[in-house]
Amino acid sequence: MIHLGINVDHIATVRQARRTYEPDPVIAAALAEQGGADAITFHLREDRRHIQERDVEMLMRTVTVKTNFELACAPEVVAIACQWKPDCGLLVPESREEVTTEGGLNCTGDTSRIGEAIARLKDAGISVSLFIDPDVAQVEAAAALGADSVELHTGPYALAKGAKLDAELDRLAKAGDVAASAGMQLHAGHGLNYQNVRPVAALKNIHELNIGHSIVSRAVMVGMKDAVAEMRRILDLFV
Repeated sequence: MIHLGINVDHIATVRQARRTYEPDPVIAAALAEQGGADAITFHLREDRRHIQERDVEMLMRTVTVKTNFELACAPEVVAIACQWKPDCGLLVPESREEVTTEGGLNCTGDTSRIGEAIARLKDAGISVSLFIDPDVAQVEAAAALGADSVELHTGPYALAKGAKLDAELDRLAKAGDVAASAGMQLHAGHGLNYQNVRPVAALKNIHELNIGHSIVSRAVMVGMKDAVAEMRRILDLFV
């Protein structure tokens, strides 16, 4: 069974637009669990644009499924992750100018900073995943750095059409094979939705998909529990 991770960041984005107390990502996480989520993902950005430190505290106190703490390699945020000890720390690149994450970590060129963050997280007993582009060299570098899993960036796949779509899917498949051969758990995410998720779910060795924006968008129409349940039914077709 493919595990489904639900990213609740954009619930907090709506809240922060008015600097108020609703909607609450903690309540959204509870409803996502009821809908069949296997993990809850939350990204504490350096600029605190959506998830806040209090959200991290409340999520860590209340979530009963896997907690997936998404973070940059910034020492301050790594320290917060080490304090709360989520099940997984997902290291991602981060830029103040970006609307959302625009690409994977550079595991072949930023090894010192990434390696230091990995060591701190592992010393705290936290499993480490690296968000990377579906590039064989990046997968091999992630394995050399000691990552327990990799999350392949599916953004280019989600935007591709025609022959380019097939090429992006092939990149994901080849990178996934290398990750599995290296003994790392294979995750994928970014830009996945109810229409394009099936080919990614059908890839060999996929263990977990992390999806946020499309499910939160659907939840505006049908509610969080039902939006997650719809995606859960799609993924349950793949074993």
